[in-house]
Amino acid sequence: MSGTVSYETSGRKATITLDRPKRYNAIDDDMPGELRAAVERADEDEDIHVTVLTGAGEAFCSGYDLKHYAEDPRPTMGSQEMPWDPMQDYRMMKSNTEDFMSLWRSYTPVICKVNGPAVAGGSDIALCADLIIMDEDARIGYPPARVWGCPTTMMWVYRLGPAGAKRMLFTGDLVEGDEAADMGLVWEAVPGDELDDRVDELAHRIAGIPQNQLMMQKLAINQAYENMGRETTQMFATIFDGMTRHTPEGVAFKERCEEVGFQQAVAERDQGELFE
Repeated sequence: MSGTVSYETSGRKATITLDRPKRYNAIDDDMPGELRAAVERADEDEDIHVTVLTGAGEAFCSGYDLKHYAEDPRPTMGSQEMPWDPMQDYRMMKSNTEDFMSLWRSYTPVICKVNGPAVAGGSDIALCADLIIMDEDARIGYPPARVWGCPTTMMWVYRLGPAGAKRMLFTGDLVEGDEAADMGLVWEAVPGDELDDRVDELAHRIAGIPQNQLMMQKLAINQAYENMGRETTQMFATIFDGMTRHTPEGVAFKERCEEVGFQQAVAERDQGELFE
């Protein structure tokens, strides 16, 4: 393991921390697999009744590390030379999606503590958890919906319904914790100085329940979404994500990132200037 994720336990609680604080916990090649390994480690521990997922430093997760993926010349992971092979892209992104979904599949309940921005791929990770509690001033959203991305987990629709998911993914807007809680995207938003205590309180409450009871409740609830076709939805979303990075607009965005750096290219995209 390269150290992108840290793991610790206290009593019946495991804490998993995305641990690249200098890059705002941006997703690199190693993080998805290391996240999955940590989730499975907690799930296999007979002493652990609840898992808390959070981010080190000022962010939860700023999404995929565009310094690497967008600025480096083609071919890079997720950005092939043209013509591109969609199934090669699908294999890669589906693997990451399955790693993120380990949070969903885990028999152990997972509380996501969003202590800072949960952006793009970072929102993919957060929305796979069972319960999300945010700093009310933190922001969550999927800006690559504007160009160069489709959320591969597509958990937006299962948390918000079709209208709410369309409102977020037609705009790529970021919303603060209070608004995210009001729309039902996350369970709760609290002031930043109360976040740790609130998560600890809920984790302690869950930890007092027998493991078999927790497992049965989670399996029964999740199965409702499996019956709604979650896997098929994610298959299409993951294929579409690869397509967004190889459309004419996606290629133009990648070239702009290489030319001026991803921060300026993202600012132009998010201000609606890139394709005027």
